[in-house]
Amino acid sequence: MEISMLQSILIGLWCGVCLCGMLLGIYTNRCLVMATGVGLILGDLPTGLAMGAVGELAFMGFGVSQGGSVPPNPMGPGIIGTIMAITMKNSGVDVGSALALSFPFAVAFQFIITAVYTACAGIGEAAKNALENKKFGMFRFYSNATLIVFLVLGFIIGFAGAMSAEGLQSVISLIPGWLNTGLSVAGAMLPAVGFAMILNVMAKKELIPFVLLGYMAIAYLGLPIIGVAVLGTAVALLVFFYAGKGGNNNVEEVEVEFEDGI
Repeated sequence: MEISMLQSILIGLWCGVCLCGMLLGIYTNRCLVMATGVGLILGDLPTGLAMGAVGELAFMGFGVSQGGSVPPNPMGPGIIGTIMAITMKNSGVDVGSALALSFPFAVAFQFIITAVYTACAGIGEAAKNALENKKFGMFRFYSNATLIVFLVLGFIIGFAGAMSAEGLQSVISLIPGWLNTGLSVAGAMLPAVGFAMILNVMAKKELIPFVLLGYMAIAYLGLPIIGVAVLGTAVALLVFFYAGKGGNNNVEEVEVEFEDGI
C-alpha cells in the first residue's frame, strides 16, 4: 500500500495534535487515540484499533515511569507501528510484529522529546521577564512556544514516518520468514509483559482474589472481554455498596479539637 502526500500531511498534523495533547493534559498521546486516527486516515480502521489496543496493553506497564527512568514514547506503536501494520500486510507484518518493530522508534522518539524539553527549559524564565517588562506580545509567544514546538515536532515525526513507509517496507521485506515469525511472537508477548509489570505495582494481596476471578473467567469460563468487563463492574459495585456494612456501625465518633484551623 502506498501513502499519498495528502495522507502523509494528515498523519503529520494528527501526530502533532496528539503530541500537543500531552502538554494540555487531555491524553491524546495514547496509543489507542493515535492509532485510531492513523487507521482512519489510511482507510483501515480495524487494523488501527487493533494496533492501538495491543499498544495500550503493552504500555500499561512500559508506559509507567519507575523512579527517574523515562519510558518509551507511545508514538512508536501509535504512529509508526500502525503505519507498518497497515501498509505491510502483504509482507507478512501483523499487529504483533509491528508492535515489536516499533519499539526502537518509541525509544528514539523519547530521546528527541527529552532533548526538546531540555532546549525549552529557559522559556519559562523568558516569559516571566517579558511579563515584568510589560512586553505582553512576547509573553504570549513564550507562553505558547513549547506547544508550537511540539506541534511542529509531531508533524515532522508523523510526516516523515508516513513518507518513509515505502523504504521501511523494502527493509522489512529483507527480513527472513523465521525472524518475522519470532518478531510476531515477541510482539504478542509484549502486552502480557506490560500487563504483568503493572500488576506487579498494583496487585496488593487484597486484590489477588479479583485477579484470579478475571483469569478464571477468561481461561476456564471462556467469557469475552465485554463479559469480563461487565462481571468486573458488578463485583466493583458490590464491593462499593456493601463493603464495611455490619461491623462498623457501632464505632463511636471521636471529637477532634482544632487549633488555628489545623
